[in-house]
Amino acid sequence: MNTMFNPKKFHKSQIKFHLILIPLSLFMSLPIIYIVNDAFKPFTELFHYPPRFFVRKPTLENFRLLYTFSSESGIPMSRYLFNSIFVAIIVVVLTVFISTISAFALSKFKFKGHKVLFKINTYALMFVPIAVSIPRYLILTRLGIFNTYFAHIIPMLAMPVGLFLVKQFMDQVPDELLEAAVMDGASNWQIYAKIMFPLTKSAIVTVAFLAFQQSWMSTEASNIFVDVEALRTLPFYLSTLSQQTGNIVAARGISAAGWLIMFLPNLFIFVFLQSRVMESMANSGIK
Repeated sequence: MNTMFNPKKFHKSQIKFHLILIPLSLFMSLPIIYIVNDAFKPFTELFHYPPRFFVRKPTLENFRLLYTFSSESGIPMSRYLFNSIFVAIIVVVLTVFISTISAFALSKFKFKGHKVLFKINTYALMFVPIAVSIPRYLILTRLGIFNTYFAHIIPMLAMPVGLFLVKQFMDQVPDELLEAAVMDGASNWQIYAKIMFPLTKSAIVTVAFLAFQQSWMSTEASNIFVDVEALRTLPFYLSTLSQQTGNIVAARGISAAGWLIMFLPNLFIFVFLQSRVMESMANSGIK
C-alpha cells in the first residue's frame, strides 16, 4: 500500500502531482528571482518603464556603491556585517541550548509547577515583539546592558516556539529509554547530551534556523536598545539608507544590493536544512 502512494521511482501516477506542483513552485520562486535580478540592475533599468523583471545588462555597480557609501559615512559596511554575524551566531547557540535544556526539564521531570510553566510558554506565543518593547527596554536599562552586544542578544534568547517544538519531540522519546540509561549509571547531563539531544536533531535544526532568521533580520535592538552606531547591525543600516543618502532614487540600487546580501544566508541555510525543517514541522504534533 505504501509503495502505491509513495513509489521509490518515478511512476506515471505522479504526473498529476507534477502538473500542479511544478507551476506552483515556479510561481513561488518569482520573488527570489526578482530580488537577485534587482540587485544587478544598472541605474537605467531600475527605473525603466514598464518595469523589467529580468536584468538585461547585469552590473556590480550597486555593490561597489554600497561599499563606498558605507565607508564614507564613517562606519564601514563590514562592521555592520560583523555585528550581524556575531550576534546571530551567539543567539543561535544560546537559543538552542536554552530551548533544549528547558524542554528536557519540562518533558521528563515532573516537578511541581511544570505544567504551569509550559502553559506560560504557550501563552507567550501570542505576543509579538513590538508588544513587549517597552518592558524589554526597561529591563535592559536596569541590567546595565544598554548600548552593548548583550542588548542585541538577551531579548532574542526567549523563544517560546522553540521550546514548544523541542518539547513535542522529547515527549515522544520513551521514558523506558531514560530509565535504562539511569540504571546504567548515566547522569541527567549525559542523558541530555547523549540521548535526548541526538534524538531531537530535526527539531533542534528547525529551532536553530528560526533563531538565525529572527536575529539576522531584526532591527529592534539597533532602533531601541543601541545608540552607538558601531554596535548596530546590517538590517538597521539598510533600512536607513534612503535617509542617509538624502536621495531615495540614488539609494534604490544600493538598497537592492544590500538586501540581497541579507537574503542569501537565509536562502542557503534553508536549502541545506529543508529536509530537517520539514520533518520537524510534520512530526511536531505527533505524540
